[in-house]
Amino acid sequence: MPDIHVDRSQMAPSILPSDIPELSDDECLARLVRAVEAPDSARLDEVAALIGRLAVAIE
Repeated sequence: MPDIHVDRSQMAPSILPSDIPELSDDECLARLVRAVEAPDSARLDEVAALIGRLAVAIE
């Protein structure tokens, strides 16, 4: 019986925030630093998404 390979990455929803583009961990951290250095309540969603992106990388 031949082996059947299944790409499971396409089967599960992503746990990464969808509104953050593909960033390396360093790029994500740099964006978070810039967002925190210049506090702006309009950027709270971005800050939360970046923290979520980094938390996923740590797991």
